[in-house]
Order: sequence, then C-alpha cells, then structure tokens
Amino acid sequence: MLSILVLLVTGFAWRSVDSLRSNIATAGGLGLGGAADGAVDILMVGTDSRTDAHGNALSPEELASLNAGEEVASNTDTIVLIRVPNDGSSATAISIPRDSYVEVPGIGMSKINAAYGATKENKRLELVEQGVPDADAEGQATEAGREALIDSVANLTGITVDHYAEVGLLGFVLLTDAVGGVEVCLNNPVQEPLSGANFPAGEQKLSGSQALSFVRQRHDLPRGDLDRIVRQQVFMASLVRSVLSAKTLSNPGKLGQLSTAVQRSVTLDSDWDILQFATRLQDLAGGKVKFETVPAVDINATTDYGESIVQVDPAAVKKYVAGLLGDGNSAETNAANADAPDVDPSTVTVDVANDSGIDGLANGVAGSLTALGYVGGTIGNYEGASISASRIQAADVDSDAARAVSAALGDLQITADDKLADDTVRVVLADDYAGPGSGQASTAEIIAPESGAAIPEAPAAPIDAGSTGPMCVN
Repeated sequence: MLSILVLLVTGFAWRSVDSLRSNIATAGGLGLGGAADGAVDILMVGTDSRTDAHGNALSPEELASLNAGEEVASNTDTIVLIRVPNDGSSATAISIPRDSYVEVPGIGMSKINAAYGATKENKRLELVEQGVPDADAEGQATEAGREALIDSVANLTGITVDHYAEVGLLGFVLLTDAVGGVEVCLNNPVQEPLSGANFPAGEQKLSGSQALSFVRQRHDLPRGDLDRIVRQQVFMASLVRSVLSAKTLSNPGKLGQLSTAVQRSVTLDSDWDILQFATRLQDLAGGKVKFETVPAVDINATTDYGESIVQVDPAAVKKYVAGLLGDGNSAETNAANADAPDVDPSTVTVDVANDSGIDGLANGVAGSLTALGYVGGTIGNYEGASISASRIQAADVDSDAARAVSAALGDLQITADDKLADDTVRVVLADDYAGPGSGQASTAEIIAPESGAAIPEAPAAPIDAGSTGPMCVN
C-alpha cells in the first residue's frame, strides 16, 4: 500500500497512472468511513490467497515461488492500520497480531485473522444452500469477510476505517522483485523449513520469494508472531526506501514492473480515488513513515479449550492507539481546534448520550461543554445501536456547530442524523473517550486490564522507514 502511494507521487508518468487506476482490482460495499476525524485511516491486509487480485489462478511457477503449500485459505496474516493525517505529512502504520483474540461480529470471540475467512465461508455456505450460483456466492461471501474484518479492527482500535487495501501472497514477491530486491538484516542465521526461510546472519538483499519466506516465518522465533510482525515492518520500511531511491524512480522499466505488480496483487475499495489521495502525500514521499504494534497482555495465552492466542485488552489498545495518533493535548488536535469554525456557543444546544458504561461520563462531558458556553441539552444513555468509537451527530455533518463541538472534544468523527434540529448537536460517548470531561489521564498512558497484569509499552520499538538502512531483527 505504501509503495503504491509513493509510486504515484514520485515521478511516475501520469498517463500511466490512469492506466494503473483503471486496471486495479476494487472491492465495494464495505461500509467505510470518510476521514472526518482529521486523518485517513487505511486498513492494509495481507491474505493467504493463491490467486491474483482479479481471482485468476497463479501459474505453477508462481505457486512454487510462494513456498506456501497448496492449501486454499482466506486468512489475513498481516493486518496493519495506517493513519495518514489529512495534510499528508506523515504516516503511522499500526500492526495487529494475527492471533489477537477479539470480538468478531456474527462469530463471537475469535482470532482476528479468522474474521475474514470464517465469515466468508459461513456466508458462502449460506448462499449456496439458498441456490445462489457459486461465482456470485463467492463474491458476496468475500465482501462479507472483508466487512467482518473491518468491523473487528474498528472495535478493537476505536478507529473508523476509511479505506481498504488487500495484498495477496504474490504481492510480496512481485513488489520485491520490481525494485530489485529488499535489504534486511538478521541477528542470527535462520533455517526454518515450514516458511522456507534459510538465511545467514547480517545484512543481505532478498529476492521476492526469499522476502515472502522472511515475512512469513513465525516458528523458531523467540516471540513467535510478534517477531514476525517486526520482520514485516522492517521489510515494509525497506521496501519504501527502495521505491524512493533514485535507481527506482529514474528507471522506466522498474516503474513499469511496479505498476504491473500493483495491478496483479492489490485490491482497493471502490470509493477510493487513489490518485486524488496521492497528490497530498508529497511529504510522505520523504520517508515519514513509522511502524508501531498494539500492546498485548499475554502473547502466550490460551483459550479455555486450549487454542493458542494473543490476549489483548480492547480498552488498553484503544488508549494506546489514541496516544500514538494524538489526544486532546496533541499538536494535531490543537491544530484542528485552531482551524475550528468561529461559532457562538450560546446558539448551539448539545445533547450528550452515554454508550460507554462509565458512570458519570456524560455529565462530565456536558459540564465541560457548558463551561465553554454551549447550551446544555438532554443527558442520558444512548438508545441507538451500540458504538465502539465516540462521535458527534448532527443534521448536517458539515455544519459549523458540529465541527466546533467536534474540535472542542478532540476532533471526534461527525456522522449524520437528520432527526436532529439544525441548532442541536448530539455527542455519543463510547468507552474510547478520553477528552475534556472524562477525568482520565493522557491517552498516551497504557491502562492495565481488569486482571491487573502489566501491559508492555509496545511489543517492539517503533520502526522508522526514513532511516538509512535495515534494522537487524530476529
């Protein structure tokens, strides 16, 4: 995903961009957001697909290069939430461990990497039993699987997903080969047959099939999946550096190979004007990309029936993500407040509805708003469908009143409710809220789960794609 964006803003012929945009695979009907919270939030997913992005079977040679066996699967073993501020000045990529045990809509508690595949298969069987043709059932089931994963990520992180990007196994191979290989560094030699990883210690350049083995290995690593996440992050950081290099940008052959790789291996949501988005990312092309990982309570946890999982605390994850992306005291939020419309608060009535389960939260927020001069409206429990992320509701999402209240509370997302009067705004509070009136500490602080166990600051130090060389990893 990052390579696509960099490709579009760093010298690729615009006539070729139109071809790229018209030939890339798309997915529709995913119920995505609209960047109303001050940033574009992209869910990037790496799947175990043995087809290309258009559903075409891979050649025997391509399948052999994957070293992934013949089992057909729809697991999402790479899950990364990328936040790009609306000014396009930077990007923060937040990895989510594939075995994170979370609430999946329609299924219940499950590993997050199964949200896509399990939902897809359940929906496919349901449609086939109803007499829907296989091809149509496959398409509808895939859409249901994607939606389930998007909702699961949103529930865990408290972030509304605005855009969706999916890359199959083939993408790692094609994108790596298109830039002439990717530099990595290992602390120790590796020989692990399940992934095909067989590398010496130290710095080295990997070809496409080698890179896939590098990012897929999870056995024989000290921290299992968390070390694999670190590998994926250093790989992506190195790939970004390779795409940005003069040797790539000045080589028409490599640019054409990158375009072909993207067309064959990447799926984007159909509502995303990738070209328009890319024009805002001139600063991102300078390498301002960092990689983080959500905190885990226990990376070696098991379920009651013995399944190995990564235990995460959703409240802690929400606070960690909020701390990374800016809270009410951050420069980003202060900038949003500075750009807030000039509204006379005495002309705006604010209702506050509590959906957080936190006693007194609505009263606290209402008090903060009335202290700013807003007219106090109704205060009570939220009667709509339960939400996972706090938001502002207004008859007109672009109204000055809604934008002003949003800015006052930390740049909350604004959604439409045409039943509200033009001079009334409703604040709906979920358990992710930590702005004015919450009485909570800074959202950068990691809270402990109910069990009282300590939570690490992060599974690994942040990785900066702008650094000069690969970081050595396990």
